[in-house]
Amino acid sequence: MHLKLIAGAAAAVSLMSSIAFAQSSTVNGAAGGAITGAIVGGPAGAAIGGVAGAVVGTAIDPPPQKVVTYVREAPAPSTRVVVKEKVVVGQPLPETVVVTPIPDDPTYAYAVVNDERVIVEPSSRKVIQIIK
Repeated sequence: MHLKLIAGAAAAVSLMSSIAFAQSSTVNGAAGGAITGAIVGGPAGAAIGGVAGAVVGTAIDPPPQKVVTYVREAPAPSTRVVVKEKVVVGQPLPETVVVTPIPDDPTYAYAVVNDERVIVEPSSRKVIQIIK
């Protein structure tokens, strides 16, 4: 009996890791985590799994390769933008930084800050990726 329970829990944990990596949004992450948590730990596991799944689901999706290529090849602005704050993925750019929309994909924009090209979410100005 205990062996079956342990084997079931191991399978659920394995399933949970697969679900966690496959999630692309907070809602899907929370739902997947809650389902897996319920399998492993009942109602309490569902609550804990939902929170853990939401955290995994908030990871920022990388932009498509065509967006990365566009940002790499786009001409740099004529004025150099320097900010004191460190540019960090997941954090918004300061309001003083000009953000340029990607023509073929308006869900992304870019900027050149401190000599680094960054891809941002236009509505929140959140940095999605720093191009190296």
